[in-house]
Amino acid sequence: MVETAVIGRLTWLAASVAGAVQETSRVRTLELDVPGWAGHRAGQHLDVRLTAEDGYQAQRSYSIGSAPGDGVALTIERLDDGEVSPYLVDEAREGDQVEVRGPIGGYFVWDGDEPEPVLLVAGGSGVVPLMAMARHRARIGSETPMRLVYSSRTWGDVIYRDELEPLGLDVVHTLTREQPSGWTGYSRRIDTELLSEVAWPASDSPRVYVCGSTRFVDAAADGLLELGYEADWIRTERFGATGS
Repeated sequence: MVETAVIGRLTWLAASVAGAVQETSRVRTLELDVPGWAGHRAGQHLDVRLTAEDGYQAQRSYSIGSAPGDGVALTIERLDDGEVSPYLVDEAREGDQVEVRGPIGGYFVWDGDEPEPVLLVAGGSGVVPLMAMARHRARIGSETPMRLVYSSRTWGDVIYRDELEPLGLDVVHTLTREQPSGWTGYSRRIDTELLSEVAWPASDSPRVYVCGSTRFVDAAADGLLELGYEADWIRTERFGATGS
């Protein structure tokens, strides 16, 4: 197990792009080669720093999408007014150099040795750290029940769409903006009513991880509390426009 990192003690490491996967029109996964990387826990994030030719530097935090032991993969959504994400999504090529610092965070993590069922609730690119947990579960052969409730705007916006089902977890999709012909899944935002139909019973005392925008996280957490979930079962991570 990697201990929680104290950011003041972390050093920047040179990393190179080893591969890339286009997940959606706006989302791309970069596989990084990071010599000296100490490993991470499922749910942690890291900082990425870019340095321009004139010396200008910009850095942002990104969740790690890969399972512990499977290297470092970042899945990044392009924000048009961002300083970092447009380069990483549209321009970075194999062999390009960046700097990384991490891993960071010890609260929003799942190590796989807890017996309680796990409920993952994701809004958009908030699925990334939850995917690390799902991949970790598959990698270690855990039989812990795990369910992902995933809200996306359209079917084309679903990140990791072809990989989710083979991981062996229950997946519940809801598409909030547009649904394909013949769609039989949910077609609304995640709320108490939807959660009452798909969440583990409160009697199971599940562990819950919710990640997305602040509004999304608040709505999901409030809905779970209404269903009788205890506040200390629910761990949340939020992102906003500054994560660009």
